[in-house]
Amino acid sequence: MELWDADAFDLVGPAFIEFGSDLHGRIQFIAVDGWMDCRAATPSGRAGVEFTWEGSDEGDEVSGRGWAAVADDGALEGRIFFHNGDDSGFRAVRATGPDGAERPRSPAI
Repeated sequence: MELWDADAFDLVGPAFIEFGSDLHGRIQFIAVDGWMDCRAATPSGRAGVEFTWEGSDEGDEVSGRGWAAVADDGALEGRIFFHNGDDSGFRAVRATGPDGAERPRSPAI
C-alpha cells in the first residue's frame, strides 16, 4: 500500500483482500477488518471490481469504497478509500503456502 508502511500491514493478522463468488468479500490490513459489497467492473479497461465496504478500525466503525483490477502480471491493483478520510493505492498478489501452492480460500467467502 502506498500510504502505510509495509511493516504495519500485518499488525493484527495477515493482510488480505478476498472476493467471493457471491459478490461479497473481506479486507484486513493494519487494524482494519471489513466486509465488502462488490460489483463487476472494468476499471481502466481491465477485468476488475468496484466495492463499498464497512467494518472497524481499532474498534471504531469505518466505511468506504474502492476498486481493483487485474494487472498484466496477474496481480491485483486498486485503491481503497475511507469515507471522509484517507485513501491509498494497493497491489496484492495471490497468497501461496510454503510449497508454492495456492492457499485454500476461506469457506465463509
